[in-house]
Amino acid sequence: MPSKYTFSDYNSRWPEEFALEAERIRAILGDALIDVHHIGSTSVPGLAAKPVIDLIPVVKSIQQIDDLTPAMSAAGYKAWGDYGIPGRRLFTKDDRELRTHNLHCFAQDDLEIERHLAFCAYLRAHQKVCDEYAALKREVYARHPGIIVESGSTA
Repeated sequence: MPSKYTFSDYNSRWPEEFALEAERIRAILGDALIDVHHIGSTSVPGLAAKPVIDLIPVVKSIQQIDDLTPAMSAAGYKAWGDYGIPGRRLFTKDDRELRTHNLHCFAQDDLEIERHLAFCAYLRAHQKVCDEYAALKREVYARHPGIIVESGSTA
């Protein structure tokens, strides 16, 4: 069964939800973890979004993530492998049928990290573009409400 989601105005609790999940990830990944970044629309103040917290755990090596996949699964995360982005390990977490978190794990030298961080930084720095992006997201949700296509998207 596909995960479901909603769409909402920005929620000031999203940064706190990120911080809580980042702590959970730190406990699971331990010494393998270098940093955890909040990405995606929930990381952009004021941006409407599906309330799914996207995180990038940055690790020393992807092999460490592969070795820790059983621990991630035991903690409630579903493993998807690279899911179309070489070098990534995608994990998702649901609360019943609602998607709550996407984890995009990358090794410290992966250029995808910068791509994700730059996109969010651009939206934060350009309000007009951010507003246009929010309008597009609302239109797409209105046309296709409630079902996540299992792509691991951070849109």
